[in-house]
Amino acid sequence: MYVLFLKEIKSFLNSLIGYIVIAVFLLINGLFLWVFPMDFNILNFGYATLDSLFILSPIVFLFLIPALTMRSFSEEKRVGSNEILFTKPLTDTQIIVAKYLSGLSLVVFSLLPTLVYFFSIYYLGYPKGNIDIGGTVGSYIGLLLLGASFVAVGIFCSSLTDNQIVSFIVAVFLCLFLYMGFEFIYGLSLFGKIDLFIQQLGIHAHYRSLSRGVIDTRDLIYFLSLITLFLLLTHYSLQHNKR
Repeated sequence: MYVLFLKEIKSFLNSLIGYIVIAVFLLINGLFLWVFPMDFNILNFGYATLDSLFILSPIVFLFLIPALTMRSFSEEKRVGSNEILFTKPLTDTQIIVAKYLSGLSLVVFSLLPTLVYFFSIYYLGYPKGNIDIGGTVGSYIGLLLLGASFVAVGIFCSSLTDNQIVSFIVAVFLCLFLYMGFEFIYGLSLFGKIDLFIQQLGIHAHYRSLSRGVIDTRDLIYFLSLITLFLLLTHYSLQHNKR
């Protein structure tokens, strides 16, 4: 499994996809947070906070992570290398986990450079260190879990088809629904007493909760359950394709 994990990482980097995803993520965030004179601009905001990063990043991830994962299984199917892959002494679970961890690693690599933003605000704040460290740490954990969930969704969508574009589009819409769809349904106030339950089914409510700096086990269980669900669905999809 470790060999397959390294192979996937090298595949991402050799095809420039990994570099492009990380560069685009940092470029978009950098421009909106420090350059463009908009509400996201930290210097114009007037407060020592990284809230703009944690509002903007999920939207960027909605498109970048599906682009990152769309070739995970789709490309294998298209070129026929999936049959060779499944003949190797690896279980389907090991193959899925290796591909998942390789995608998650690139998400982590894309987040690490943003720590420069944190230290910049930490030292630029008045007085120095005037930033909510607990809230920032919670937001980073939430953003990492959100990215991990999107990777699981993207890999599942990639297992459904041999067309990378179809995989990308389906993953974008599914991630968008999971992130904002339940929040939108909750806002309609159509279901009375179960409206709050519907809101809790979506990613946004749990991501917002972690952003407050309180690490609630209910939020962690939600994200881990969501990731496990889509990895299991990927396993079922691969089993179905073998028939």
